[in-house]
Amino acid sequence: MSKKNIEDCVRESLEAYFRDLRGTEPGALYDMVVRAVEKPLLDVVMQHAGHNQSRAAEWLGMNRNTLRKKLVEHQLL
Repeated sequence: MSKKNIEDCVRESLEAYFRDLRGTEPGALYDMVVRAVEKPLLDVVMQHAGHNQSRAAEWLGMNRNTLRKKLVEHQLL
């Protein structure tokens, strides 16, 4: 298992993103990061939950209807 935690990976990716911008100001950064993290999170949790939406929603601490909406948004259904 890697010694890096998710927070460190996100931090490193964001630092690299800003370096790649070379001084250009980012736009809609919050939405970009949330979408980039949310889709793989939902995908992996659904796989580990055996595609059981109720179980996945419980693991994620969200309502099943909210999970379903997010799965549709990310085209994971």
